[in-house]
Parts: sequence; C-alpha cells; structure tokens
Amino acid sequence: MQGIKTLILMFDVSIFLRNNFPRVWALASSELTCLEIGYISSVMVTELLSPAVAPHQSSGHLQPNILPSIRKLCLTVDYITDTMVSTISKYLVSLTHLDLRDIPLVEPGVAFDLTNSGLQQINQNGKLKHLSLVRSQEFLITYFKRVNDLGFLLMADRCSNMESICLGGFRCVTDTGFRTILHSCSKLLKLKVSHGTRLTDLVFHDIHATSMSLSHVSLRWCNLITNLTVTRLASNMDLKVLDLRDCRNLGDEALQAISTLHKLKILLLDSSDITDEGLLYLRSIATRSLVSLSLRGCKRLTDKCILALFDGSSNYELKELNLSNLPSLSDAGILFLVKSRVPVVELRMRQCPLIGDTAIMALASMQVDEDRWHGNKIRLLDVYNCGGITPLSFRWLKKPYFPRLKWLGVSGTVNRDMAEALVRGRPFLHVACRGEELGSDQWDMSDGFYMHDYEEVDELEQWLLEGEETDEEMMGDAEEMEAE
Repeated sequence: MQGIKTLILMFDVSIFLRNNFPRVWALASSELTCLEIGYISSVMVTELLSPAVAPHQSSGHLQPNILPSIRKLCLTVDYITDTMVSTISKYLVSLTHLDLRDIPLVEPGVAFDLTNSGLQQINQNGKLKHLSLVRSQEFLITYFKRVNDLGFLLMADRCSNMESICLGGFRCVTDTGFRTILHSCSKLLKLKVSHGTRLTDLVFHDIHATSMSLSHVSLRWCNLITNLTVTRLASNMDLKVLDLRDCRNLGDEALQAISTLHKLKILLLDSSDITDEGLLYLRSIATRSLVSLSLRGCKRLTDKCILALFDGSSNYELKELNLSNLPSLSDAGILFLVKSRVPVVELRMRQCPLIGDTAIMALASMQVDEDRWHGNKIRLLDVYNCGGITPLSFRWLKKPYFPRLKWLGVSGTVNRDMAEALVRGRPFLHVACRGEELGSDQWDMSDGFYMHDYEEVDELEQWLLEGEETDEEMMGDAEEMEAE
C-alpha cells in the first residue's frame, strides 16, 4: 500500500482478528492522508492508533505512530467513546477533518460512551476544520445521554477555526450549548444538527449579528423550531442548502422567507405544514436556482402544488423532485408537471395512492427538449406502492421509453413476472420491489455539498442512447402470461 494517499474500506473491518490487525496496518503508507472505514469497533480504533511498545524494548521505546500523515478520518463505529476520541486527538496531530458515526446495538454504559470529558479532548491541536459527531438511530433509539451544555461549552473553546460542524443525537443539550457553539465559530459555513430535541428558535435569535456566512444549514428532526428560525436564517443570503425535514411546525411563513434566498439550490421540507398557496412563494427560485426540492409527507399539498411551483415556462434548473407520501397528489398533477417540461432527473412519488398508469404514460411520453428521446431526462423513478399502478405501466417502462433510466422503484406484488422481465430486458436498470429507498442517501451525508453530475454520460450509455434498436420482444413472455 505504499504511496497511497486515500484509502476507503467500505466493509466491516472488525472481521480481522484483533491480534493480526496491527500487522495489516503496518503495511499502510506513511503518506496516507485520508482514511474512511465502513465499520470498525472503537476498541480496534484505539489499539490501531496507540503507539505500541517495540519488541524486546522497555516501555520508554515506543514504535512510531502508525498513521502519521492522516488529515481526514471518517469512521463508523459501534460506540463513540471518550477513550477513542482522546486517542484520535492525541496521536493524529495533523487532523483537519474528523467524521465519527456510531450505531449502538444496546444502550452504552459509561465506559463505552461519549461524555463531557471526551468532548473536551476534541481538537487539542486546533487544526480541525470539519467535525461530525452523530449517533445513529438505525437499530436503537438512543442518544448521547452523558453530554450536556457543559460539554459543548468546553468544546467551544477549540471551535474558532471550524468551517463545518455536524452534531446528531445530543438530546440533553439545550439552546445554551448550541448557541455557544454557533457563536464560537466565526468562520462557520456549514451547520447540521439532527435530533436536537431541545433546540428552539432562541439559538438563532441574533444570528444576523454574527460574522458567519452560512451556505449549508440542516436542522432535521428539530421539532421545536418554528417559522421564526427560518426567517432569521434567511439573513444568510449565500445559503445554498437548507434541510428542514421533519420540522413539523414550519408553514407558509417559512416559505415566504425562503423565497428571498436566490442562491438556494437544495431545499428539503419533508413533513412540514405548508400549503399549495404557500408554494407560490417558491416559484421565483424554482425557475432561477433550485436544483433539488423535497416535499415528501407534506400532507396538505394537492395537485395544485405543481401549478403553484411551475408556471409553464421551460427555464427550470430543477433536477430532483420528491413528491412521495402525498395522499392528495394524482395523475392530474403529474400531467401538469409533464406539460411544464421540468427537466427532472430524479422523480420520487412513492406511496401516493392516487398516482396510476396515466402518470407513467405521461412521463414516458415527455420530451424536455426537441430530441427524439421520450422521457429522456429521468434516471431515477420511484413509484413504489402507488395505488393506481397496474401491469399496463410496465409496457411503458420498456425501451425506447425512459432511455436513461437507471433506478426504478415499483411494488413487486403488482406483477412479479413483468418486473423480472423488465430486469432481463434492461440489464443496466436497477429495479427495487421491496420498498427500499433508491440511489445513494445523499441528504444524510454528514459532509457538506450534495452534488450530482447530471450531464455525465459514460461511453457505454452513449452507445446505448445512439445505436440501440428498439427491443420489442423485451417483455413478450410476461405479456403472454398476462394474456393467459
């Protein structure tokens, strides 16, 4: 592994025997600057980074640090602990980017948890620019119960140079702690807080008086914030990403404030209390800057939300649109979306009971520009558990329709044989029939921008688009079975 500067291991590294693990890492290049590990135990991290006593030497003769040049460290562990955090801070002296995420299977005891004392050890060398500490709720509803405002006050002393902070699962921290962090980071560009159950509007009360210029803000599952927070955040005119998913107290007043953010590219409003009329405020940024919009689970929205957002012009930058779990959205709304020629690349409409075959046929026939390809822009289409989808829709999912489609979500119970035939006929298409979310979960990445290169077309895809003849036999067997 000599000469390698970036190493990404997206698997469970703990499968290595602990006794052999140091020998493996002894082969790592001393020039390694970036290390990402899919899963590793906190004990193994501590043992990996702690200098070992050289064979046949006294305790005063320690072997050199095994990863002397690491600047970026991203780990998913069983538990984020004081010992692990202290070891990282002590021995990785060049670290500028620290991303830690744990996935507890059982409630951690005090010896295997993060406390105020551990937070005080972070960034001892003062070089960190990015810090992410997240406790996942994937297997167990749990939080950092041993961290409170005092821990944040102690950590804030070393946060002055940080540009990006991501904090998830600190339910015992109140406005006092979050506000201290916010006001200690004059250079902060990106702020992400999730499961901030005690975070309120007071954190952002005088944000306009700070020198920071935020470009990314995420406040997912912060249920105590209201429209007032969004109004204050809108004073940051350089905001490009605003993630307010599952903030259920937000309404149309928040949309009015958001409409002034003319550089905004990504807006996520899942499960908020907005209305069709409120979305009229967003029409200006929908035609100027917005690239991604999620309205998932906004129960008050109807077909009129599409008319409110799109005025029929063709100057749209929007590439991603999530309309999932909207009980009042029907085929009529999708027909207007098609007529507006919105160049959507990823369209999610899962669990919409009124969406049916008509929507699929309309999307298949859509031409965003004047070329010959129908539905040519869509690469991801999720219609899982849509109430009106029948086997007829599968006929419109075959070639030549949706020529760029790479991800498709459907209910396998609709017609399993036709779904399997679709996979055989389109070998480059990923079909999900069990309700799994499609594509990468880009919104939950703790580090900053969520960017896609939508214009990228590889050589094979270009050949398929230009030289492939229509395969009329793709679903022949399945249709014969349906006829029988």
